[in-house]
Amino acid sequence: MLAVTFGFAACGGADETPRAAFHVVEATIAQIHEAMEAGDLTARDLVETYLVRIVAYDRQGPALNALITVNRNALTRAAELDAAFAERGLTGPLHGIPVIVKDNYDIAHLPTSAGSLALAHSVAPDDAFQVRKILDAGGIVLAKSNMAEFAFSPYETVGSRLPGYTRNPYALNRVTAGSSGGTAAAVAASFGTVGLGTDTGNSIRGPAAHQALVGIRSTMGLTSRDGIVPLNLARDIGGPIARTVADAVAILDVIAGHDPADPVTAASLERPVGSYADALREDGVAGARLGVLREMSDETADPEVIQRFDEAIADLRRLGAVVVDPVALPEPQPQTDDGGRAGCSRFRFDLNAYLASLGPDAPVKTLSEIVASRQIHPTVRQRLVSGLEIDLPPDEQPGCAQQATRDEQLRARVRAVLGQHELDALIYPTWDNPPRLIGDLNSPHGNNSQQLSPATGFPALSVPMGYVGDGLPVGLQILGDAWSELTLIAIAYAYEQGTQHRVAPASTPPLE
Repeated sequence: MLAVTFGFAACGGADETPRAAFHVVEATIAQIHEAMEAGDLTARDLVETYLVRIVAYDRQGPALNALITVNRNALTRAAELDAAFAERGLTGPLHGIPVIVKDNYDIAHLPTSAGSLALAHSVAPDDAFQVRKILDAGGIVLAKSNMAEFAFSPYETVGSRLPGYTRNPYALNRVTAGSSGGTAAAVAASFGTVGLGTDTGNSIRGPAAHQALVGIRSTMGLTSRDGIVPLNLARDIGGPIARTVADAVAILDVIAGHDPADPVTAASLERPVGSYADALREDGVAGARLGVLREMSDETADPEVIQRFDEAIADLRRLGAVVVDPVALPEPQPQTDDGGRAGCSRFRFDLNAYLASLGPDAPVKTLSEIVASRQIHPTVRQRLVSGLEIDLPPDEQPGCAQQATRDEQLRARVRAVLGQHELDALIYPTWDNPPRLIGDLNSPHGNNSQQLSPATGFPALSVPMGYVGDGLPVGLQILGDAWSELTLIAIAYAYEQGTQHRVAPASTPPLE
């Protein structure tokens, strides 16, 4: 743990007590606020300490390459919060908390590039809804993190905006998964307290699993996508990545809720929740009925990962869960579209709508301009070119209608297995294989995250379930029906508290 003493000695006489040391590595929101209220820590002290770690470890030392830019206003914001604290105490549930934000979230005074050099000078006129909620709660945007360009890749974090790959702090030759790998690496290395990522198929839960973190993909409609560069608005969700369930829930409590700018969130008005923190109970898994979805794993699964999963099942039983092992989804219905599956491509239309929202002075206005600029990573060029070839908008593409039908069928299949066994949730490994070597796109990936949650719109979260090999993290995924976040959080928190798997990475140790 890093012990940094702020205010090394009291200014008065010998009878005054020096400030206590504050340990910033692995520090939680609750610990930070406790130190602030005890007079042992200020927001400015905290920001400065994280900045020292960023300087030491992001481009130097292990060179995680996790951050695209540091917010030049972070120290000013911290000083303002300290002044407010002196007058009235904590200003909100995230008072003084430095947040790492993925670079596809709009921040009014910083470029939002989605990992692409083509958008390096694109600055939104206002903050994304989730960022605004973070700021209103007293948070500090500390830095914007690297990402897979335009969030395409679930397997690696690389783009044209920042040269090189983001490295996994648990093994510097390993990937962080994608596309929120920069946020995950930064949070795992204690470059900030918590982070924001996005998840279209995997990209909150996968990076969380690869870095021994907690990642929450919420029900479609619980959180707003306004001000987030889209990949596929039928699947996109933004949400928290944190070192503990409690910290992830603190972020979710702040960002959840209706936003008129994102009509899908209107559904959340019918399902008000007092606080997701109410689910943080150490006995939260007792009596819960969990179904083991072993069909998610095949012969390419790493045996050690499956061993950790079996140990997780035993731990859940020890903690009081009723585990049904295995359960299986009903077989899918036969296709009625002449056996074909036409594609559904939203990217061009969703991206162009986002670019139009930036106003007439935006430096880039269309996907065509991005492709023409050639300021894109070679790994995404063909996907961008292919996007340009789609002329029909999504509501006129036969493949999108077919996809919507398949999604509804999958929702019914998941609900059928939940109902058949009276289950509260399904469990399976987040990834069946450990983090790959950087550059390896040939060995089995084992990504289970893309199979159920994005298509159904149901919530799923990943929580650490141990390590394989030479300390490579692996994650347990917990999925439930729509709007079951309170149940999933209760299960995850009880499991986390009952196992305590998370260990800080050795590559970014405490600084003297």
